[in-house]
Amino acid sequence: MTRSVYVTGIDRGDGRQVVELGVMELLTRQVDRVGVFRPLVHDGPDRLFELLRARYRLTQDPATVYGMDYHEASTLQAERGTDELVSTLVDRFHRVARDYDVVLVLGTDYADTQFPDELALNARLANEFGASVIPVVGGRRQTAESVRAEARNAYRAYDTHGCDVLAMVVNRVAREDRGEIAERLASRLPVPCYVVPDDPALAAPTVSQIAQALGAEVILGDDSGLSRDALHFVFGGAMLPNLLAALLPGSLVITPGDRADLVVGALAAHSAGTPPIAGVLLTLDEVPDDAILTLAGRLAPGTPVLSVPGNSFPTAEQLFSMEGKLNAATPRKAETALGLFERYADTAELSKRVSAPSSDRVTPMMFEHTLLQQARSDRRRVVLPEGTEERVLHAAEVLMRRGVCDLTLLGPVDPIRKKAADLGIDLGDAQLIDPSVSELREAFAARYAALRAHRGVTEELAHDVVADVNYFGTLMVQEGLADGMVSGSVHSTAATIRPAFEIIKTTADASIVSSVFFMCLADKVLVYGDCAVNPDPDAEQLADIAVQSAATAARFGVEPRIAMLSYSTGTSGSGADVDKVRRATELVRSRRPDLRIEGPIQYDAAVEPSVAATKLPESEVAGRASVLIFPDLNTGNNTYKAVQRSAGAIAVGPVLQGLRKPVNDLSRGALVQDIVNTVAITAIQAQSPSETAKASHP
Repeated sequence: MTRSVYVTGIDRGDGRQVVELGVMELLTRQVDRVGVFRPLVHDGPDRLFELLRARYRLTQDPATVYGMDYHEASTLQAERGTDELVSTLVDRFHRVARDYDVVLVLGTDYADTQFPDELALNARLANEFGASVIPVVGGRRQTAESVRAEARNAYRAYDTHGCDVLAMVVNRVAREDRGEIAERLASRLPVPCYVVPDDPALAAPTVSQIAQALGAEVILGDDSGLSRDALHFVFGGAMLPNLLAALLPGSLVITPGDRADLVVGALAAHSAGTPPIAGVLLTLDEVPDDAILTLAGRLAPGTPVLSVPGNSFPTAEQLFSMEGKLNAATPRKAETALGLFERYADTAELSKRVSAPSSDRVTPMMFEHTLLQQARSDRRRVVLPEGTEERVLHAAEVLMRRGVCDLTLLGPVDPIRKKAADLGIDLGDAQLIDPSVSELREAFAARYAALRAHRGVTEELAHDVVADVNYFGTLMVQEGLADGMVSGSVHSTAATIRPAFEIIKTTADASIVSSVFFMCLADKVLVYGDCAVNPDPDAEQLADIAVQSAATAARFGVEPRIAMLSYSTGTSGSGADVDKVRRATELVRSRRPDLRIEGPIQYDAAVEPSVAATKLPESEVAGRASVLIFPDLNTGNNTYKAVQRSAGAIAVGPVLQGLRKPVNDLSRGALVQDIVNTVAITAIQAQSPSETAKASHP
């Protein structure tokens, strides 16, 4: 069983950080405690570890991450030999390994080191650590044949040194060569070989990185603007029409600071979205006057304008030698990197080969990883009616970079594009639709009028109704133009789900629509229902909620053990409220004898084994309940919020159940990650049950 994975290479410039990040993502899906060890480190901050620590909330002491610096290592090797160097590093590795389920080892980087055979050193360390190896080969600016030869040679080199090679990764190859390289290597190597194409956005520096490298003064711009990738450099010296013709999306415009016309023209082009630029860099230590800067700030709020003292030529020399770096300050690059790795590496296959020790614990991060993986396994289209909302746009960017699902954003198209441009967000292949002018409006009006004719709705009235983004989005789902809908970040729950009640309606086996929250505690995930929709369900409705919630739990990998909650346990209490819960429990048992259920039961007896041992010692649910059904909305809503705030749980939901097609509501205080999770859940709900089962149990 693999306890550690050693990601290494054969030379510098292989973009290995993409693979290291991808493997870390894969490991944290499987186990709770993942350690990091870098045998040799350069002076200065370790950008990748800082990214891993921030993204995966690592509590590991940074002092334990590193074996020693390169200077110390080369001195030790020269004075006492390689065996002593390796022995010291092995001791320091095991100090980390004993505290973690699995360790990700970051191999040496082949940059400015003094080791005569660095590949052999990495191979020996991997063997001594008992680690399996993933070698990475860089293919940038190489021919397809050269890349194939290097990959075969790298495999042979590590195999000859006795390494357990898990898989090979060929990274940064030309997109047009990727298919041919992958096909040829698949037949030449005895282990999987994942071929990942080059992505300009990963190599492009952010505007912030450029400002730091050049020592530039930030005249205008906010943090979001400074995080944009500078994909192209356009030097402004000609007349404005010629500059505009040269602009590409993501361009950084470099112009002398006295060319106010080019500054204003470039920012106006950005404001119009034709095209959105990364920013403007002023040279010659010249800055336009305050009136121009005020106009610039209004034209493109947040777009960076930088100033440097040098002229354009030396500035260009520095710019063209710069390359983007993954670090904690570049979360967008991290999403791009993970999306790239997950698209081109078979992560399900790699997970099996890694065989990290399994864990019964399910942490919030592991649950979130599983959601994205399940959604990605059978991509669906989700419509987001709140297309101009900033949090929704940020979530859309994450979802697209990670390849989680296809998206449709609703709202006025030009304002959506402008808002995205101001935030530095690339909407990629997202579909943008303005319901008020869409060619679908007439057909939707006729469809809605037909559905609601019994309520006296005419086509004329329906024409106005379907211009509402939530009605339009719901009709897209009903008509098969989208697979699910998520709204509610700026709309009320009623405004979000009323169209679904009117148009989509309930499944044949559901009497009501209900909801659950996935409550992600420190070591497990519980399902709470119903905490958002039904104020005071009767016994039949409560039984329906229990059955629906059990099905939802199973679909998302939570084994359903149902606790029907009340203020008394077993036969100890009586009264109308307890009798309702007892009757609902009996109904579930009669309808679904396959489900494990207990009720009435108090919360502590449902989740705490020591209490269960006293109150219901023979129960197969008590003390182990995973699906908790509350008797009414007042109890459920207050309990989920109390647990969320007091226990630090992450509450994912509400997730609606009982509808024929998925529509989900967001809290108006939803964070970007909440929106990402809810969209992923909606996409999974839209998948066929067989596909969901495959993704949940790879």
